[in-house]
Amino acid sequence: MEVPKLLICVTLAITISLVSPASSQKLKVGYYKSCCPSAESLIRSTVDKATALDPGAPAALIRLHFHDCFVRGCDASILLNSTPGHPAEIESSGNKGVAGLDIIDEAKAKIEAVCPNTVSCADIVAFAARDGVYRTGKIYYNVPAGRKDGRVSLASEVVSQLPSEKFDVKQLQQNFAKKGLSLEEMVTLSGAHSIGDSHCSSFSYRLYSYNSTYSVDPSLDPAYAAYLKTKCPVPSKTGSASDPVVAFDPVTPDKLDNTYYKNLEKHKGLLASDQVLWDTHVTRKLVQKNVDHPSEWAAKFAKAMVHMGKIDVLTGSQGEIRKNCKVVN
Repeated sequence: MEVPKLLICVTLAITISLVSPASSQKLKVGYYKSCCPSAESLIRSTVDKATALDPGAPAALIRLHFHDCFVRGCDASILLNSTPGHPAEIESSGNKGVAGLDIIDEAKAKIEAVCPNTVSCADIVAFAARDGVYRTGKIYYNVPAGRKDGRVSLASEVVSQLPSEKFDVKQLQQNFAKKGLSLEEMVTLSGAHSIGDSHCSSFSYRLYSYNSTYSVDPSLDPAYAAYLKTKCPVPSKTGSASDPVVAFDPVTPDKLDNTYYKNLEKHKGLLASDQVLWDTHVTRKLVQKNVDHPSEWAAKFAKAMVHMGKIDVLTGSQGEIRKNCKVVN
């Protein structure tokens, strides 16, 4: 009988909320151990299957988690479909190329079959990102759970909340600080760009029309810039629909590691917001530390992912547990 299982989860959330007033502290490692013990293993198997079919799946899941948490907190609002007259977050230009939603849907369907109305979509996103991190970087961390799903998703809120690929370090620091994340956590989490890819439209101006003095961004390694030009044609003034993607890390594109930082040292940061981490004194020492101490960076990355996963979470009686991640109940 599934009702007692659901009650155990709800009781846990209420008990924890009485202990701590901070919403992030209501989350608990092993939250589903009693009410849905197979939840994490079902998510892991789904991520493993997706990764076997597409090596880019882990990067997509990590990005999905990041984009969800930075807009309205980690509440799975990015998964919601638009409703008439109200475009959802996923429709925003800031979420162009965001993928992995189908993986979350598949995991949700498997869980609903054995533990209906018990595991939130927001927790599934957090667990899936963790499993993606492990699959591609052998970095493991425990995920505190107990998040509830939000009921609101607005495309108009996205761009102002996400960091821009043109941000300098000060702007990046301010953007992350608004979410309760430190400068070092910003640099640490940027290491996720050692996997995945970016559309040419996000950086092609660095290749063809940087400013009135330089057509090519002088902070780019000339050979790397030439390579990127072979991947990204001159942007069409007519707004061609063609927008290829290029791997963030040309060295180990499917491995989450510190090569990202080594690339910055060689002036091979794909986005301007990547390269500024090396070109700015206050963050260069952090980048250098991550170059020199890969295992230390991995540990910091795990810790920062857990911290990010607590941004403005909904718990207890807040939000809901969606039956279908695409629509509110």
